Amino acid sequence: MLQPPFAHDTLKGHTAVVCGSTQGIGHAAAHQLAAMGASVVLVARNEEKLQHAVKNLAQAHSQHSWIKADFGIPEEVDALVEQLKDKKVSILVNNTGGPASGKITTAKADEFIAAFNNHFITNHKITLAVLASMKQGGYGRIINVISTSVKQPLPNLGVSNTIRGAVASWAKTMANELGAFGITVNNVLPGATATQRLENIIAGKAASTGLDTEVVSHEMSKEIPAGRFAKPEEIAYAIGFLASPYAAYINGINLPVDGGRTSSL
Repeated sequence: MLQPPFAHDTLKGHTAVVCGSTQGIGHAAAHQLAAMGASVVLVARNEEKLQHAVKNLAQAHSQHSWIKADFGIPEEVDALVEQLKDKKVSILVNNTGGPASGKITTAKADEFIAAFNNHFITNHKITLAVLASMKQGGYGRIINVISTSVKQPLPNLGVSNTIRGAVASWAKTMANELGAFGITVNNVLPGATATQRLENIIAGKAASTGLDTEVVSHEMSKEIPAGRFAKPEEIAYAIGFLASPYAAYINGINLPVDGGRTSSL
């Protein structure tokens, strides 16, 4: 694992909620924020993995906790919201696994509805739950982990492209309304990152093309000017910066962390 680049007390005294925090980018983000001194509330759907993840977080200045919530179950999302209302949250990382791959012309209406609920509606509910605490403290950082597809739709990710775009527009609107309260809302757009989701995408492409997964992986990495996939920690560095006081004047942006893959500016 790469070493955190920020001071260990940068976020001392802050409480951060990190969704999807038992693997991939969410897991790396939880470690980054903990290393910066924040008390982290990990959120995910697997209780055993949550318990294990909490034990491995840095404990220098803070106490960490976890809340089990499956974003596909509305009752669990509502229970999560009620618990967050009682916490003094100043940092929120909205992050959850993306919709399955597939062409938009073959996508069913139910796929869009499920993705809309998991990503958009859940983000909105959780954000509203922590706003009072952020406003009271005069400090808020809402960071949404979405995708470079909001700048350049990605092939064979029809549902994801659609829903991610909606989340990006929601975030920009939130940023406009909340800036006066010392609250920023920004989107981190990961490119191809070495996570389970990327492995699933590679496997899907291999199955549809008949190519070996190593061949598909090599071809995908060739599309990236950096010549490789990102490490989850590299995405977490961007999240850590946006969560910090250093980013107080950065609001309402889409930040690609993609090794230069996205063609647009």
